[in-house]
Amino acid sequence: MIKKIASCIGEYKKYTILTPVIIIGEVLMEILIPFVMAQIINVGIKGSGGVQYIVKMGLLMILMATFSLICGTLAGKYAAVAGMGLAKNLRQKLFDKVQDFSFKNVDKFSTASLVTRLTTDVTNTQNAFMMIIRTAVRAPMMMIGATIMALVTNAQLSVIFFIAIPVLGIALWLIGSHAHPRFQKMLKKYDAMNASVQENLIAIRVVKAFVREKYENEKFEASADDVRKAQLYAEKIVVLNNPIMQLVMYACITSIVWFGGQLIIGQSMDVGQLSSFISYVTQILMSLMMISFIFIMCVISRASFARIAEVLGETPDIEDGPDKDAVLKDGSIVFENVSFSYHDTADTYILSDINLEISSGETIGIIGGTGSSKTSLVQLIPRLYDTTAGNVIAGGHNVKDYTLEHLRNEVAMVLQNNVLFSGTIKDNLRWGNKNATDEEITEACKAAQAHDFIMSFPKGYDTDLGQGGVNVSGGQKQRLCIARALLKKPKIIILDDSTSAVDTATDSKIRQAFREQLSDTTTIIIAQRVSSVCDADKIIVLDDGRINGIGTHEQLLESNEIYREVYQSQQKGSDE
Repeated sequence: MIKKIASCIGEYKKYTILTPVIIIGEVLMEILIPFVMAQIINVGIKGSGGVQYIVKMGLLMILMATFSLICGTLAGKYAAVAGMGLAKNLRQKLFDKVQDFSFKNVDKFSTASLVTRLTTDVTNTQNAFMMIIRTAVRAPMMMIGATIMALVTNAQLSVIFFIAIPVLGIALWLIGSHAHPRFQKMLKKYDAMNASVQENLIAIRVVKAFVREKYENEKFEASADDVRKAQLYAEKIVVLNNPIMQLVMYACITSIVWFGGQLIIGQSMDVGQLSSFISYVTQILMSLMMISFIFIMCVISRASFARIAEVLGETPDIEDGPDKDAVLKDGSIVFENVSFSYHDTADTYILSDINLEISSGETIGIIGGTGSSKTSLVQLIPRLYDTTAGNVIAGGHNVKDYTLEHLRNEVAMVLQNNVLFSGTIKDNLRWGNKNATDEEITEACKAAQAHDFIMSFPKGYDTDLGQGGVNVSGGQKQRLCIARALLKKPKIIILDDSTSAVDTATDSKIRQAFREQLSDTTTIIIAQRVSSVCDADKIIVLDDGRINGIGTHEQLLESNEIYREVYQSQQKGSDE
């Protein structure tokens, strides 16, 4: 786990190494200053050194303090640079990892959970890392150095803090062992709250349309309160750290002053020694307090470390095929005894015994009731999911033989959820082909029946769509997504119910453009309307994850009961 996170230090290794090196100078000065102060008291004030000695040693103390200040400032700066650099690289690595995930991998982690891991968990890790390379070096060095100087000053009094250290160690162990599981629960509550926020923001129009603002407010309030309770539950035990430290620290100082005073009265110790000894003991106890803070921070961050490592350690369910040179030569598709399950168990197959042959350049319609697994079937072609059993052959090769980049560049898919991104219309269209010319963009938009409404905007193709394409209607979104897919010039194009929001006349024009311009491209159309697939070369009727019938519109009207019922119900609705 630590190794995976440490690998993200990358180009910030220099600052990571410089921070503890510079801290050595800061610690040395802080340890030597009490010794110089003791000399000023014993030699300059009580002894024969006089004012000249006091001034000389005072100037030396000022120089040492200044040097310590410079070292501390540089260490703080370099620790911040290294910490923020680690966070940047860690977020990038997490984001890159998520990009490699298949749909199945993404299904395993909720979107809200991934957002929390990329934000809150990385911030916790960054803070812990900064504390480790700075304070975790400074505190032990200070404690060891101050302990040596305290033993040299007076070994008898040193017994006091040697008794205190085990007490603190036991207290820290008890706090840490009980706090870690509580912070794990707290982060899960964060995931739930983020999920609530994300869902509400995505569906804000639905919330307002159904006047459910009060319900959503109450739901979020409950979720936020769960986070508050989980934080309190976790922090309740952590807050004990500071009082225990303070109690031990002041008990030690009180004991030292008492026993040290007795030693001074008995003339076995002088005032300067007691003064420096108290400074060293304070340094030791402060170091122990800093170590306890590091320990608590690591306890808090340990849950975050594990959550980050879980994502980094996730093996993508779908990887590149072994044949790097395999080329999808045409748009032919063959399904050989294909079965599919989201859970890799045979008793939950949602597609069963699919055998199907599609010739290159054919137009295929897929129709079926809700839940008949139409989308699941076509998602196997570009390997958004992999088959549980059987093979999908595209362009003469098993789809698992191709590299994902090559396969998905040759198979364009317009998904049910029409997603557009922030930026202009032209920026969004160039997702299909980043090097597309203006002429190619216009041609694709004309085929998708999008050109006219684009040109109705004052800025045309340079119109800013806003986040998620809020400036266009559902039907306009669908047409832009179709145009974006066409710009890929694929060998196979899949339209997953992607004309459901356009009128029948526009739908007909899009299909006509496809017939004229994509005669060599295999076109698969999933639709609810029979009119969208009636002129296809073949129509596949799916029922409960199985093929119920295959044929032309006329053949299925005669031979397939499901298709005939759908057609008649839609015709009746149209007539009425």
